Amino acid sequence: MKIVDRGSGTPVVVIPGIQGRWEWMAPAIDALARRCRVITFSLADEPSCGGRFEERRGFWCYVEQVREALDAAGVKQAAICGVSYGGLIAAAFATRYPDRTSSLVLFSAPPPSWTPNARVKFYLHAPRLLTPLFLIASLRMYREIAAANAGALRGVPAATRHAWRVVTHMFSPHRMARRVRLIESVDLRQELHVTKPTLVITGEPSLDRIVPVGTTREYLRLWPQASVATIARTGHLGLITRPAEFARLVVPFAEHAAEADTRRRVG
Repeated sequence: MKIVDRGSGTPVVVIPGIQGRWEWMAPAIDALARRCRVITFSLADEPSCGGRFEERRGFWCYVEQVREALDAAGVKQAAICGVSYGGLIAAAFATRYPDRTSSLVLFSAPPPSWTPNARVKFYLHAPRLLTPLFLIASLRMYREIAAANAGALRGVPAATRHAWRVVTHMFSPHRMARRVRLIESVDLRQELHVTKPTLVITGEPSLDRIVPVGTTREYLRLWPQASVATIARTGHLGLITRPAEFARLVVPFAEHAAEADTRRRVG
């Protein structure tokens, strides 16, 4: 399995969203690598990953992939950060492997009670055929890119850079649809029991057009120990549109949790 391992300091594993490609998160990876050691990868069923994916194990292949990435990097324990769909993977990993999780960070993640809405079900009918329509509909996200860059015109360069990453690291409609169905096949509401320090990060409610902020904050009811933070002037793309702010939230939280865990073990 191919991993990206950059920077030094407290290790943070970053799990990509449903499109499966780590490259889409490149601004956030770069920002984190300036302040900590960041480990990331594309999801196991992406051909570029070289990972192992077995249909019969489904969603749990992604969870085991996190453990394999830690082993490949020679890291015993890390902060586990999941982005959107990757948040469910991160939470499941923290539940199964608490000894390898120093803390958990969820960014704009759907909760374990999530089910596909009408829009998602529409695309599931014919994911490849409907890809052009999906791409056109994605233009609605330009509003948050403009907000993060203080204006519609100023947002054009940022949108162009992100579009280039998307085009050069294209998603697979088939694999995205399969990942949705994999979530439907497991009942994560009975699986997720996290006791590690947890940080839930969202954008602004009016700007996240993918995962409503209110649903992400359901994690605060599941785990009372969780903290919450908001990245202003952005929505679902906050780690891309405002990567420095994302790193400013994640790194101190991960460092503090790792230090506290070390003190507990030594004491």
